[in-house]
Amino acid sequence: MFRRSPAPLRLLLGLTAATALAVSLAACAPGGDSGATASDADTLITVGGQGDMQINFNPFSPSSIGGVGTIYEPLFFINKVGDAEPEPLLGVDQSWNEDGTVYTVTVRDDVTWSDGEPFTAADVAFTFSMLKDNPSINNIGFDGEVAADGDSVAFTFDSPSYVKGPDILNTVIVPEHLWADVSPTEFLDEQPVGTGAFELADFKPQAFTLAANPDYWGGEPELKAIRYISLSGNQAQADALAAGTIDWQTSPVPDIQNVPDRYPGYVNVTANQNQTVLASCASAEMGCSGPQTDPAVRQALSLAINRDQVNALAFQNTSTDISPTFVLLANQEQWISPSVVDPVVPTTPQADQARALLEGAGWALGGDGIYAKDGERLSLGVEVVTGWTDYITTIDTIAAQAREAGIEVVPVQSSWNEWTDKKQRGNFELAIDSLAQGPAPDPYYVYNNFFATTVPVGESSGNNFSRYADPDVSAAVEALQALAFDDTAAREPLMATIQDRIVADLPYIPVLTAGTSSQWNVAKFDGWPTDDDLYAFPAVWSRLDSAEVFKKLSPTGE
Repeated sequence: MFRRSPAPLRLLLGLTAATALAVSLAACAPGGDSGATASDADTLITVGGQGDMQINFNPFSPSSIGGVGTIYEPLFFINKVGDAEPEPLLGVDQSWNEDGTVYTVTVRDDVTWSDGEPFTAADVAFTFSMLKDNPSINNIGFDGEVAADGDSVAFTFDSPSYVKGPDILNTVIVPEHLWADVSPTEFLDEQPVGTGAFELADFKPQAFTLAANPDYWGGEPELKAIRYISLSGNQAQADALAAGTIDWQTSPVPDIQNVPDRYPGYVNVTANQNQTVLASCASAEMGCSGPQTDPAVRQALSLAINRDQVNALAFQNTSTDISPTFVLLANQEQWISPSVVDPVVPTTPQADQARALLEGAGWALGGDGIYAKDGERLSLGVEVVTGWTDYITTIDTIAAQAREAGIEVVPVQSSWNEWTDKKQRGNFELAIDSLAQGPAPDPYYVYNNFFATTVPVGESSGNNFSRYADPDVSAAVEALQALAFDDTAAREPLMATIQDRIVADLPYIPVLTAGTSSQWNVAKFDGWPTDDDLYAFPAVWSRLDSAEVFKKLSPTGE
């Protein structure tokens, strides 16, 4: 748990599939021969990328191909789909001082790097100092001071900073003795040396292998090797699943509700985390233009959506309900304010209510069945990336539904780069996207990332591409930064302020909470997460989570 000493604080926080047919290796890590060997039965095959992979195991590089969690470990593991306490990894204890300005982490004293050098608290202090000195890789925005003393590390901030704790715990640590003399922004780290349960065994552009670390502080894993192969997209991954030449992949597959029958030996597990939205360029004051700047239009479009139909047609019924507060219903529902009358958006359309809302805001129905106001038709373009078939189906479905409420919705397809640039610059009316969760299961992170601060149209917006600007929301988010996660009495009125505003304004129109689906080989390995025990977020690309899964797997011998 996150603690304020001395009292405890509970945290509320493309290749053919033939590549994968056989693997037999002797693992040679950078520190020497690990002595590890792996057979087909205890080698897990999964997806590493598409096309030729370029070697880069620098965990802070945006083009890193792997090693986060498996080779390089963080201080603690935080399960974002659960509500349990952070699980000790390189750290064994953590606590805040009374005013939330000093965060102290105690590290393990029995850990060695894979080259045999001892791991110490100095490595932790070095890692965070390095990030602070190199803003381009400082993805957590670490701005404190850090110092090691014996087996403890103190992170000191100018003001109360409880919400920064999860980012610190999630950051992987690198060895000072190897990284002190390299440029961390350019270093490709072709021979990674970490503390993790796995080591790099071999690398080729079409596949690379990690082998079990026999000297891992937590004990050598029963899973002896992980083989990452290159596959060219969802269809290639589904084909590999059907052929039985891959053990874990994360993407939609045909007939996802019947995976055990269609793909014998495999099961599907879906976790619902990221929230699918129609994001609006909402603020006329920030330079947005179009009908979507009217909150009544955003509310009416939300009421017009038949979410049950969208879920069936676009997502194979893998999505779940969504709250207009954007509190994740699965494990954060306790933070929804009692002042919110409808904490879950309706899954069936309310076209009559949508029409009444528009007419009350001065919109008049035109002869073509579409509302208009001051000579402007209620026609909204929705930006989407070409080839994103589930999102395109979503927009097409909503377009038919919205017309029943007198709203015209038009899909606008473009490349990923164009879509991203339009969002960042504010050159859009609506864009389909998702709001990602933060480093811990708490709604603060969604509010801070997507609602708190913004810039005028034309400037790069960062996460808040809706350009939503409400001073009361921004002030409440800032106040939350100074509060411990379990300070319920102080946090609740701030949550209420944020939620009352965003439910009324709806700058992001909620669609559904998207399901992330993985299929894995239960015939070959035991220990996978289940619907009843999601001990980690079940996505192979979520590297800190997948590393925890790998450590818990045991080969069945089949």
